[in-house]
Amino acid sequence: MRYLPHTPEGISAMLKVAGATKTEDLFSSIPRENIKKEPLDLPAALSEWELNEHMDSLANMTAVAPEYKLYIGAGCYDHFVPYAISCLLSRSEFMTAYTPYQPEVSQGTLQGIYEYQTLICRLLGMDVANGSMYDGASALAEAFLMAIRITGRKTVAIPAALHPLYRSVVKTYLRSSGCEIIEIPYGEDGRTSVEILKKQKELAAVAVQSPNFFGCIEDLHKAADYTNQNGALLIATFTEPLAFGLLKSPGSFGADIVCGEGRSLGLSQALGGMSLGIFATKKEYVRNMPGRLVGKTVDREGNREFVITLSTREQHIRREKATSNICTNQTLCALGAAMYLALLGKSGIRELAKLNYNKSEYLKQKLRDVGVKFKFESPTFNEFVIELPGNHEKIYDRLLERKIVPGFKLDTFYPELTGCLLVCATETKTKKDLDLFAEEIQQCMS
Repeated sequence: MRYLPHTPEGISAMLKVAGATKTEDLFSSIPRENIKKEPLDLPAALSEWELNEHMDSLANMTAVAPEYKLYIGAGCYDHFVPYAISCLLSRSEFMTAYTPYQPEVSQGTLQGIYEYQTLICRLLGMDVANGSMYDGASALAEAFLMAIRITGRKTVAIPAALHPLYRSVVKTYLRSSGCEIIEIPYGEDGRTSVEILKKQKELAAVAVQSPNFFGCIEDLHKAADYTNQNGALLIATFTEPLAFGLLKSPGSFGADIVCGEGRSLGLSQALGGMSLGIFATKKEYVRNMPGRLVGKTVDREGNREFVITLSTREQHIRREKATSNICTNQTLCALGAAMYLALLGKSGIRELAKLNYNKSEYLKQKLRDVGVKFKFESPTFNEFVIELPGNHEKIYDRLLERKIVPGFKLDTFYPELTGCLLVCATETKTKKDLDLFAEEIQQCMS
């Protein structure tokens, strides 16, 4: 059956209010050549149990079955998720919590967001964090819009070593704003060539991802120096927040805005789902910050209370005065991240980051020992770029046949890196796994 609650009478009434005679009139602004004339070629409807059986059969056909070993990161990393998190998040008071517009009945939800904000500030070394955003890419785009509002300038700089999908989202966001986007190339070491910022004037913001898309750790101190020289804001972004358990926080380098993807903080990969946009800034910019912010106060009787504060979102004020059209946050995902950070604690985050670093460094050394070449020699975290010889496609296919997905093909986004793979190793890989990977790639190359 079709899950549409509207009756023909209800549809007619709504069309009349909209000034239309039929449903097709609502799409009259779409060019006729872009409208599909024939019906979709879909299979016949299935019952619920038939559909479940069909989906199970498709799942069994997938190339990446459980017996495959994956060495792909590229912004979505395989980490162990403590079972306590899934147990706690599935509790009804968390899973079914409503948007906390009424603070008197939403103290638990508001406190959860507040605790998340506090932990994120400590991790990133920033003054204030919002209650989360949709994902890392949209958080970065909102950071650029925020920088444009603060500086009044219309030019931004984006590194080529920043996640390609993030760059695409930013370009989509800024397309209609009249903003100019300058791309900063990467050097032979895989790091962003921030030196070219010397020649750039009137920049609103510069974004630097560290570790960057190639896994290389950027020099945020140098980036901050060049950015501050022309009055631009430095946006530090990331796809792997666990790196800050080992690396200095972006705030310690003077970053004005820090944003990125928080999926690694206790959320499953879920075939690309369950994203968490992390967003933090300096206190002086808080009134330009997008999204939801929860603050702590006291009531008339002196009791501690939590409330949504500084609501400069389009739901609450005139749309032309709003800082953002993002009117909610990923509350459940943010709560999961807060649980994860609280479970691990300061020392646990540090130990986990060191474990990730050691695993990837061990794999790098094993690959060097069997003759694998590396594209970049900069320090890395979790992932790195290797070069396969001329018959790279054949080597890749051989590894797949041996149930190893050896990495992400970089020529998908970087044609100049044809034959290069972005390889990732996290705490989920055992020493046996890493040794086997090095042995298999040696055999396939010989």
